[in-house]
Amino acid sequence: MRIDVLKSKIHRVKITQAELHYVGSITIDETLMDAANIIEGEKVQVVNVNNGERLETYVIKGGRNSGMVCLNGPAARLAHVGDIVIVISYASMEFEEAKKFKPTIIFPTPENKLA
Repeated sequence: MRIDVLKSKIHRVKITQAELHYVGSITIDETLMDAANIIEGEKVQVVNVNNGERLETYVIKGGRNSGMVCLNGPAARLAHVGDIVIVISYASMEFEEAKKFKPTIIFPTPENKLA
């Protein structure tokens, strides 16, 4: 049996930009992506702490050490610049493997930098 488990989480980052007229996705500072073990193109869930909105999209690399977290396309309507979000990715694995798996969770500073 395979189950989906938490793989990675960027806990509480600030939206720095929202670009409605874009193809779609979330752009995240590459330094944060690396620290959280998230790769470009990976499916993520974005949870908005300010308004409770949840969405699924994929990740695009933002400039390294830029602090950028930008919602693109229609998702831009679900958050405002300054909103706090949690970015979550999941992995599918065998049940026994999942029991031993340890997710990567990072807690950026209020400036979207690594502490």
